[in-house]
Amino acid sequence: MAGSRAACDGPAEVRRLKLSRLVVCAGLFGAIASPVAPATDNVSVRTRAITEFKRGSAETRFGSLEFLGGIEFSSPDSRLQSLSSIRFRADGERFVSVLDTGSWLTGRVERDAKGRLANLTDLAINPILIRGGRVGSKYNSDAEGLALRDGQAIVGFEQLHRVDAYPDPGFETSAPLKSLDLPIPRHEFRMNAGMETVAVSPQASPLKGAPVAVTEHSLDDRGNLFAAILEGPLKGVFTVVRHDPFDATDGAFLPNGDFLLLERRFSFIGGLGMRIRLIKGDNIRPGAAVDGDVLLEADMGYAIDNMEGLDVITGPEGKPHLILISDDNGNLLQRNVMLEFRLTQ
Repeated sequence: MAGSRAACDGPAEVRRLKLSRLVVCAGLFGAIASPVAPATDNVSVRTRAITEFKRGSAETRFGSLEFLGGIEFSSPDSRLQSLSSIRFRADGERFVSVLDTGSWLTGRVERDAKGRLANLTDLAINPILIRGGRVGSKYNSDAEGLALRDGQAIVGFEQLHRVDAYPDPGFETSAPLKSLDLPIPRHEFRMNAGMETVAVSPQASPLKGAPVAVTEHSLDDRGNLFAAILEGPLKGVFTVVRHDPFDATDGAFLPNGDFLLLERRFSFIGGLGMRIRLIKGDNIRPGAAVDGDVLLEADMGYAIDNMEGLDVITGPEGKPHLILISDDNGNLLQRNVMLEFRLTQ
């Protein structure tokens, strides 16, 4: 294990902080946080279809992924910002998302006659309650990861690093039921680059339904991302091989037990980029340093933004569909997008 680290390691660490903090420090956009308001149903939203993934191209095949369409969405409600993770219900329509401003977002996707993403509806925003049933501050309710399993919504928080389980249904108005044990030593978490991804493995996989967590940019001595299996017979710490300049933002398991990791890069010179790696589920075990093949990589020549969320649903043809979302950080120069791909391999 690596030794104790400070929350920020000096000037070189600046490029590793979240995009929202980078642009604010550069004076580009100004303040982005807004106070948490009471729950509101029927949050209005404006949507625009995204028909091209690669700008100016009708291409739909990108390796083993087929682009099926997407939407760009915005709302006059300023709370509809900073989406961190998204999880869909079994019907592939209803979803739950967490916002890093400390809120739940629930809703449903609507599709057009051809089955493409068309709109978001039934949107509701509720504050995430912390212990004692209180509304938290940015420090103690910075929600970054989300996983759903029978009876629980599991949320990963950074800054005040923890993974809390909420009742499902009922998470919108409930304090957490418990905190899950974190095998990763507390001193290894970076302040703004800690718990970023939480995903529940399939019951039929070697992990037997255990939640898995991956940090954004908390590194061991080899420069790899700390990660952990949080429960079950394989509970323990592993690492994910990091390829500079990418950091983890979300992940989801495929039905066969393989793991998809969403990653993001940002620099003022290179701009934004994202990629998805496929990590074999059989390789995830305590003590392992796992790596995987890149399924998709994209830069600002594609219909991406600050990509923060990834989930897997089953399409009508029985194949896995990947749903990706971005986080606009409440900034006018960024966008909320939702993209859909079919895995063809």
